[in-house]
Amino acid sequence: MGKYADDARELLRLVGGRENIGAVSHCMTRMRFALVNPEKADISAIEAMKVVKGSFTQAGQFQVIIGNTVTDFYNDFIKEAGIEGVSKDAVKEMAKNNQNVLQRVIASLAEIFAPLIPAIITGGLILGFRNCIDSLYLFENGTKTLCGISQFWSGIDSFLWLIGEAVFHMLPVGICWSVTKKMGTTQMLGIVLGLTLVSGQLLNAYSVAGTAVADIPKWNFGAFQINMIGYQGQVLPAILAAFTLVYLERFFRKITPQVISMIVVPFCSLLLSVMAAHFVLGPIGWKIGGGISAIVFAGISGTFKVVFGAIFGVVYAPLVITGLHHMSNAIDLQLIADYGGTMLWPMIALSNIAQGSAVLGMIWLQRKNSQAQEVNIPACISCYLGVTEPAIFGVNLKKGFPFVCGMIGSGIAGVICVSTGTTANAIGVGGIPGILSIQPQYMLSFAFCMAVAVVVPFLLTTIVGKKKLSAEEMSDTAEKESMTALVAEAETGNVAENKKEVKVENKTNVEAETKNETATDSDLTAFLSGKAITLAEVNDGVFSAGVLGDGMAIIPENETLYAPADAEIAMLMADSRHACGLKLENGMEIILHVGIDTVDMNGDGFEYLVEQGQKVKSGTPLLHFDREKIKRAGHRDVTVCVVTGMGNAQKIDFHTGMDVTAKKTKIASVC
Repeated sequence: MGKYADDARELLRLVGGRENIGAVSHCMTRMRFALVNPEKADISAIEAMKVVKGSFTQAGQFQVIIGNTVTDFYNDFIKEAGIEGVSKDAVKEMAKNNQNVLQRVIASLAEIFAPLIPAIITGGLILGFRNCIDSLYLFENGTKTLCGISQFWSGIDSFLWLIGEAVFHMLPVGICWSVTKKMGTTQMLGIVLGLTLVSGQLLNAYSVAGTAVADIPKWNFGAFQINMIGYQGQVLPAILAAFTLVYLERFFRKITPQVISMIVVPFCSLLLSVMAAHFVLGPIGWKIGGGISAIVFAGISGTFKVVFGAIFGVVYAPLVITGLHHMSNAIDLQLIADYGGTMLWPMIALSNIAQGSAVLGMIWLQRKNSQAQEVNIPACISCYLGVTEPAIFGVNLKKGFPFVCGMIGSGIAGVICVSTGTTANAIGVGGIPGILSIQPQYMLSFAFCMAVAVVVPFLLTTIVGKKKLSAEEMSDTAEKESMTALVAEAETGNVAENKKEVKVENKTNVEAETKNETATDSDLTAFLSGKAITLAEVNDGVFSAGVLGDGMAIIPENETLYAPADAEIAMLMADSRHACGLKLENGMEIILHVGIDTVDMNGDGFEYLVEQGQKVKSGTPLLHFDREKIKRAGHRDVTVCVVTGMGNAQKIDFHTGMDVTAKKTKIASVC
């Protein structure tokens, strides 16, 4: 039986059973389901599972966040479910059945732009860097730029435009290719169609506004003339042209005999789509795209821009949940093409930063909850770098109030952003590095907006969180997954009964007395040299609360862990090597756990000196650990001894509050 078999079986039940799963796959961190009836999924119960870090529905897919162990979980899941896993693309296709028309349009738009995003971000960063060297007057009393005083940097500036032009001016080529790729038609035809939209034979789209009507070149067909205008940087004309090509190719492939399809299909499809693009669709798409960008620009820069900024700043994060935020890419690119920059994208970047700052507030609130930090810290980092999903779905939405606090902070930052007219040259990284894409004259105002987007959500989250979160939520409430596995057997026993049988005696100033006592075969000797303390002094939610059982701990002065009694090695952690499970001759079961949260070190600094199943004597070296590595990793090296099963023992008296010597000092009397 697999490690996650029980959890997989439970998840199968909670999603509605095998019959409710249309398809299932996984990505890096998530299980992805196309459910037959999404309403059958018990979301609250699913999110209550220990192995689950969160869940959400997007683009018709029900996604369950598992984390880095998702591959192992997935393998156990499909075994328990008795179904075949499929590709992510197959899940996407089946998930479309759960989408309405608008959702399908948005999903298609997202899939078109997704392959282009890396190039667009790269182009944005390059333009941002060029802004820094050719537009910031920082030299010779503010009269010259870096390019103005250095031929080298002037050359760099000119060279980098090669990439910038390729990304933004030639954008229709990428759009046409992406559409044909998504729709499963001939991608090369899409590339050729895109090239016809940005050909050097045409008047550059960016030059149209400054060119007199009489000077615009034309194709003269005698009876009529067509303007020879390019569509550099235009989004909608390229999309319309590309879909026309797709459906023409499908049409001609359907009606054309196979023997001549290689000639007829590409020729007719490409010729007609190019004609449609330049004669009809291009001008129409240009007008529609220009109208949309004009409306958005009026909202951002008009009389009610403050209201627009507040609303957009607040609602953008909820749009991410629905997937509607993907439309902003097309609008941003159209604004750049029409107005030489976008005031929309800076607010998007600020929204991302605000949600990351809400997570930062949760990091502060839950700084003593190591389990929560496993999700909080990576989510915060990714959010500040422009990837919001882990923060939104993994942290903020689970509690609710951090999400709202982030929205409020984003709304305030959005108001300041539009009030100052902050504009970006291009789409950049949607987080803190996004400042590189801001036009130089607005970098200071954007920096101030970023400060607001950091401070406001952080303060609101910490203030509200102190009232909303329980003490248990702000500290560890459960042991690491590895420790759960280690004590699974013990937990199935009667832990409550064990706790009643254990008497903990905190002796002070009795070091000499204890050292002189002769330990019986059942007594426990010090497993380390150092200071013996109670579990309460460990200051760990799991151990201190006695979740796993009663015991004691030692603050170590040496780096070798010894067996406290004659025993059998019942359990070892092959990956982390930070803990041992022992079964004593009287049947008593104990856990020796080196450090707090050291499972995160993945075995670095730990070395087992014994093997599972091995019989050992009291004082036998069990494992070696590196105290300095533990400290450098940000963990405490306090080592805990917990009794998870009493066996034949009736009572245990632990001796704490003293210095102990490994293999010599008695730390527990067992009877």
